[in-house]
Amino acid sequence: MHDAFPEAAPSHCSLPRPDREPASLCNEQIKAMLRHFGLRTSLIRLKVIHTLLQAHLEGAHIGVRGVHGRLQGEQLSLSFVSVREVLKRLTQERLLTRHTDNTFSMTCEVQDYLDAKRLNA
Repeated sequence: MHDAFPEAAPSHCSLPRPDREPASLCNEQIKAMLRHFGLRTSLIRLKVIHTLLQAHLEGAHIGVRGVHGRLQGEQLSLSFVSVREVLKRLTQERLLTRHTDNTFSMTCEVQDYLDAKRLNA
């Protein structure tokens, strides 16, 4: 079993660039990423990952409440517990890093994979 809280991503990660639109990463690319890392696709996983990427591109750091609030703003009726469990599972599977301030970010491996997909799109 993976450590529940991997260390913060090193600074050498190739982070998604703010000059790209969040929409430039389509659901098909996120689905491919989930399959690549051995996870099944679900609507809530797609929405949570897209929300985290959007927040990153805006320069924001968000935690469970921030992700849940943004999803509610999109008129999605997802419970706080569901969002928390998705973030917890993605962290356990080492797709996300949970920081000491309880915010989340993509790991270097995920960032690099998604960046490569964006460039090939």
